Amino acid sequence: MSIWAVVPVKETEGAKQRLAAVLSPKQRQALALVMLEDVLAALVEAPGLAGIALVTIDADAMALAKQYGAECWADGARDGHTGAVTAGGRRLAAAGAVGMLTLPGDIPLATAGEIAQLLAAHRPAPAFTIAPSHDEQGSNAVLMSPPDAVPLRFGDDSFFPHLAAAEARGIAPTVLHLPGIALDIDNPNDLAHFASLGSRTRAGLWLAENASTLVL
Repeated sequence: MSIWAVVPVKETEGAKQRLAAVLSPKQRQALALVMLEDVLAALVEAPGLAGIALVTIDADAMALAKQYGAECWADGARDGHTGAVTAGGRRLAAAGAVGMLTLPGDIPLATAGEIAQLLAAHRPAPAFTIAPSHDEQGSNAVLMSPPDAVPLRFGDDSFFPHLAAAEARGIAPTVLHLPGIALDIDNPNDLAHFASLGSRTRAGLWLAENASTLVL
């Protein structure tokens, strides 16, 4: 199946503002990059993807993309999460891709196995598959065929609106609850919970190495 993974990445120098109470700007940038690398590593190991693209103009993210054989697309990179993903979907649709899987770069516990589960559960086009955040507010993974099948609008309360948007297009959404994909690191509580797990991911090891400088 010609399904591409698209990961929107904002400029990491100002990343994760909601963690400003517990991390310095340099720490927030470093964490954003190690989390992104965890996501890229999972995508590279997942079977069945035709390619991976970051929608970004961030130099450090682009360097990581090169390491993992991912493409970088600038179109939409300054237009927020929704704009970046929409631009990626539009590009893939124009190229004739079967579908688009989009994930954020801040879900370090995502695994190749969970990504494979999403691909396996996805129905023939037109189709919409989604994995929500742990609180069922955010949309942490969206897979749709064709790549522009459903209009997306990401935010703190996007999961149920995305289900409604799919149904409005006549598509019965497939919902998967995947614990690794579900944990996005947005605020100090998320970070404290993630740190308590003792994860051996790149992000988990980075937190352990910097524990003495964090206020969790």
